[in-house]
Parts: sequence; C-alpha cells; structure tokens
Amino acid sequence: MKAAIYSPYLETLGGGERYIMSVAKVLLDHNWSVDLESADKEVVSKLEDKFGLKLQGIEVINSIKRGDGYDLCFWLSDGSIPTLFARRNILHFQRPFYKVDGKSLINRMKFFRINKVIVNSRFTKSWVDKEYPIDSVVLYPPVDISKFKSGKKENIILYVGRFSQLEQSKRQDVLLSAFKRLYDSGFKDWNLILAGGSEVGRTSFVDKLKNRAKYYPVKILESPSFKEIKELYSKAKIFWSAAGYKINENKEPGKVEHFGISVVEGMSARAAVFAYAAGGHKEIIKNSINGYLWSSTSQLVSKTKKLIKDNSLYRKILSQARKDAQNFSYERFEREILEII
Repeated sequence: MKAAIYSPYLETLGGGERYIMSVAKVLLDHNWSVDLESADKEVVSKLEDKFGLKLQGIEVINSIKRGDGYDLCFWLSDGSIPTLFARRNILHFQRPFYKVDGKSLINRMKFFRINKVIVNSRFTKSWVDKEYPIDSVVLYPPVDISKFKSGKKENIILYVGRFSQLEQSKRQDVLLSAFKRLYDSGFKDWNLILAGGSEVGRTSFVDKLKNRAKYYPVKILESPSFKEIKELYSKAKIFWSAAGYKINENKEPGKVEHFGISVVEGMSARAAVFAYAAGGHKEIIKNSINGYLWSSTSQLVSKTKKLIKDNSLYRKILSQARKDAQNFSYERFEREILEII
C-alpha cells in the first residue's frame, strides 16, 4: 500500500507537521510505503531531530500530484479544499478556519472526493464544522508518553513553544512578566526556562525577551533538539503556558491554542501545568485536578505560589496529571488512525 502526505507549512516544523509525521510513522510501522512532498531533501532528518520520531523509509519527492496513483492521501489544509485523486483521501484541519466561504459550490464538489475530515480537537471541530459542509472526526495529537520521564526535579518553571510573532503567538513575554513578579515577591530560588523553535518568523521578539530577562534567572533556549527538550521536562517542577492570552476565542479562534501538545508533555513528565484558559487547553486540563487553568497573570502567580507551598497538593496534582496524559498516548492515536484509514 502506498501513501502520500502533504503539508503547506512543512518548513515551520510545527504542531501540524508533528501530527502528519505521526500519521506517517503509523503507516510505516504497518508496512506502507510513504511519500512526502517537499523540495528539501533533508527535511526528514530535520523532522526526526525536532520531534524525536523515527521516519526512515519516507521518500521525499517534489510532488505527490494531489494523491494521483496512491492508495491514500493525507493532506493538511491551509483553509482551502484541494481536489484529491487517491483511492482514499483524508483532509486534516489543524486549526479553526472561518469566513473563507467554506460552503461554496466548488468546495462542496471537492468534498465528494474526500473520505474523512480529521481535526485535532473539539475546539477546532466547533469552527470548521460550521464553516464547511462536514462532520469532522476529532483525533487528538499523539504524545509518546514513554519518552517523557520525571528525573531529579529542580525549581524550574518551563515553557516549550516556538518563538515567533505569527498569527498564533505563544506569549512568552507574558510568562516572563509573571515570573519576574513571582521572583520579586520572594521566590528567588526559582528559575524560568523558555525553549522553542525560532526557525520561522523570528523577529526582534527573542532579543527583546533576552533584554527584559536581564538580572533574573531566566534562560531562553532557541531551537533545542528533542533530546534537550526531554531533559528540560524531566527537571522542571512546573510548566506554564500563556498561548492565547487575552484573545477572545469567540472572535479570533485562530489566535488561541488549538490543542496544546506541550501541555500534555509537561503532564507526562510530572510537571504541574498552568495553562491559559482558552481553546484546546480546556480539553486537557481539569482545573485544580490535573493542573490549573488561569485567566490573569495575577491568578497565575497566586496559584503558582499556593502550589509551591503545598507539597501534598503538588503530589496529588502530579499523580492525576500523569494518569490523564495517557488519554493522548501514541498507542491511542495509532489505534484510532488505523480505524479511520
């Protein structure tokens, strides 16, 4: 069996690319041959290093010809609807799209050739199902839980997410401001680490962060390898996320976190997670049970202080977080994608 995979954003090495490469890995593990469309012949090694996936066997070609001649085509949409020609065609939405005339006659005709539409969260589904004439299937992204271990914990607050000012900003600046408030209020034995890719969309944002972090125990790590990321998770006691901060998700859904893979990674590595209460975060975090949702920086700082001071509560949160992270395991993803295919 032969499959074709396509992403219009492959060079960003983002969450969507991790998702489709997880699909590729499942196919490879079940004896499919897999072609990936890209002009970059080194893209597979970049993807392996970034995401810690074994992708040997993928053939990189200039064009998959929209699936023509393949048994399966898995296509990540940029909001447009392609005309696909494989025997079986799966379209994936990684984010909400709206006001793109999704129910036009031409799009309705194109959907006749698409067998399934997959989305990465209920949040994404709530938007794309209104925009397009579809009933999409929610298939949460996979996290290889076994790769994220709890090591010797240190007083580290961690965030992992790309450094860029693209449409969906991860708001490391908000986390930095909150940490400075925490530190200045007496928690001077704590450190903040902001880690993430800066390959695409890097502006003066990172430099501004570094300048604002002067005189505080803050480390800004650009484009770390997957191995480095795992080590950071293993050491961090707390994980913060501010993605979607102060965005009205009912008006600008594209600017909040559509799921939140790094949140699940933090839970897997037994870090107490504090995630901004918007978008996909609310499908992962059960407030005050397996982590915390917050809506203001004052709330973030106060909740963090409370947890730091209460070791019994901290252990309870971590235990439930590790358990609930299993809901997003690679094994679950593998089983569900095979059922769809």
